Amino acid sequence: MYELLSSPVDYGGLTLKNRIIFSPTTLGVPEDEQVERLARIAAGGCAMIIIGDVPVGKHGFGPSLFTQKGFAHYQRLIEAIHAHGCKVCAQLHQSDSDLSAMLKCVPGMLTHRLGPDDLRKRLNDAVGPYITGLSERKVEAITASFGEAAERAVAAGFDLVQVHGDRMCGSFSSAVFNHRTDRYGGSAENRARFAVEAVAAIRRKLPELPIDYKLAVRQEDPHYGNAGVLVEELPVFVPLLEEAGVTSFHITLANHSDLSDTIPPAKHPAFGAEGCFLPFCDRVRALTKKPICAVGGLTDPDFIEEQLKAGRMDCAAMSRQLIADPEWPNKVFDGRAGEIHRCVRCNKECLGGMMAHRGVHCIYERKVSQ
Repeated sequence: MYELLSSPVDYGGLTLKNRIIFSPTTLGVPEDEQVERLARIAAGGCAMIIIGDVPVGKHGFGPSLFTQKGFAHYQRLIEAIHAHGCKVCAQLHQSDSDLSAMLKCVPGMLTHRLGPDDLRKRLNDAVGPYITGLSERKVEAITASFGEAAERAVAAGFDLVQVHGDRMCGSFSSAVFNHRTDRYGGSAENRARFAVEAVAAIRRKLPELPIDYKLAVRQEDPHYGNAGVLVEELPVFVPLLEEAGVTSFHITLANHSDLSDTIPPAKHPAFGAEGCFLPFCDRVRALTKKPICAVGGLTDPDFIEEQLKAGRMDCAAMSRQLIADPEWPNKVFDGRAGEIHRCVRCNKECLGGMMAHRGVHCIYERKVSQ
């Protein structure tokens, strides 16, 4: 019944056993719980799990590929996921948060004068001045570090890497934040240079490695997203990224605005529908023959199968749905789709849990425990 959804696919040089991918998600839970939950999602039948926010630098937020402890952490995750025949991708990430701006927020956070939304807004406001003021020498060192991190990722056992096209890549791409007047700013070609150099650094180090790119798209009329690439700029960015070495695209809305835009609830004014970011996929599909992964409110197997048949996407990425029901793929492929715990996109325990620093969970977990 779900012939395309259950079929293998060549995802930029890596064969996936089906078309379901767990999209990069910061779960915000202790390591043992993270391993257990990702192993459960892998056992549920998805083809690949993307580990989000793997720092490219030797010093950054989250476990580092360059320390013994961090390297062992990723090896442990990979082993637990591979045990279920599931591939693992490292989302290589460079933060665009200004450390000095963060330090200024510490007193307000400690006294609870600043909540999570306040902190996010202040850090987002600091992005433009921070990336605009980075020296060319520093920028070149950061883009080169993507290649070094990819080598470490492969050594740890990752099957492919994804360049996080939001955060610093997305901020350099966006005229909202990037006000540079050198070769990294101004025209769309120049604003694409940071991302292109990051991808090229990986390709030089690892000529055969599949490189996925999280392509963060910004739209106007109405305005959503601040980082990333304007829809009208895709004809510039997509060919340049392909030429640099990208083998597949993971397409979503650009970040640095309300989290409820990039993780939209069912009642979102613009992105409340199933497959809410698919129009961005359509624009990219017209520009490339590389595999495309869609994300955003994908829960219904019938809908997903229809979009695969229509050629709008080659894979479907889910986060909230696989958190709500890790067994979604197995249930669909075994003819038990009626048993799925369908994500209702309420954002109560997933986005709400993340913002309250208690970890990403689901209302279904609470119902089971009651």
